[in-house]
Amino acid sequence: MPQSLCMRSQFFRPLLLLLAVAPFIVGCGDTTDKYVERPVEVLYNQAMDELADENYTKAAQQFDEVERQHPYSVWASKAQLMAAYAHYEHNKFDEAVVALDRFIQLHPSHKDVAYAYYLKALCYYEQIADVERDQKATEQALKVLQEVVDRFPASRYARDAKLKLDLTRDHLAGKEMAIGRYYQRDHMYLAAINRYRRVVENYQTTTHVPEAMERLTECYTALGLADEAHKIGAILGYNYPGTDWYADSYTLIEGQNAPGAEKKSGWFDWIW
Repeated sequence: MPQSLCMRSQFFRPLLLLLAVAPFIVGCGDTTDKYVERPVEVLYNQAMDELADENYTKAAQQFDEVERQHPYSVWASKAQLMAAYAHYEHNKFDEAVVALDRFIQLHPSHKDVAYAYYLKALCYYEQIADVERDQKATEQALKVLQEVVDRFPASRYARDAKLKLDLTRDHLAGKEMAIGRYYQRDHMYLAAINRYRRVVENYQTTTHVPEAMERLTECYTALGLADEAHKIGAILGYNYPGTDWYADSYTLIEGQNAPGAEKKSGWFDWIW
């Protein structure tokens, strides 16, 4: 090959390679989002509009953009909280909890921190499942609801948190009762007794306590522990004298109906 042609081919080879790669370079450049800074009020109002239209994913993204573009503005902290709320409304509870934990860590003395704790508690509360399933979310709800009551007793969220605390405890007690009944049906009386005692000792204000005490008398009787059965039956009669659970316990222990159990008086008879 002549030397001139050889030099020409060496010159064009890199040029052809560059031309072949150029479309890919241009294409990659077109797919890159351009950063356009916008006024914080515009971003925040757009996010609120998306939230009002129930476009929760877009709303959360827009609130995140407020913080990204204006991290030191007063709107940034509001946007963090609103992004968490958008995730909550979209039932994306894990994302909401992460955002709320971040808000609480960055702004522990913020005027809306009580609401952040309350919303975090709601994220767990909304995930409470049937008593037959795992109760990890219920335990987390109990913990955070108690934090709301303890940290912010004068806040408007404390009252509702107290009501939800009662329901949460009742749910956890129901889980213990379900496990206890399962053990009792399989004649695993000691395991059942442990569950029923947890209800009596740890969930004293719940509706499950009378049944738990009656079930304890059944288990103690089945094990031949008459003294324990009588003791629990006496406590049950003292605290819940008018319940069917006491009547059943008395019948089991004494072999006869409880006094007054044959005829249940109505409300008018009681008043008379």
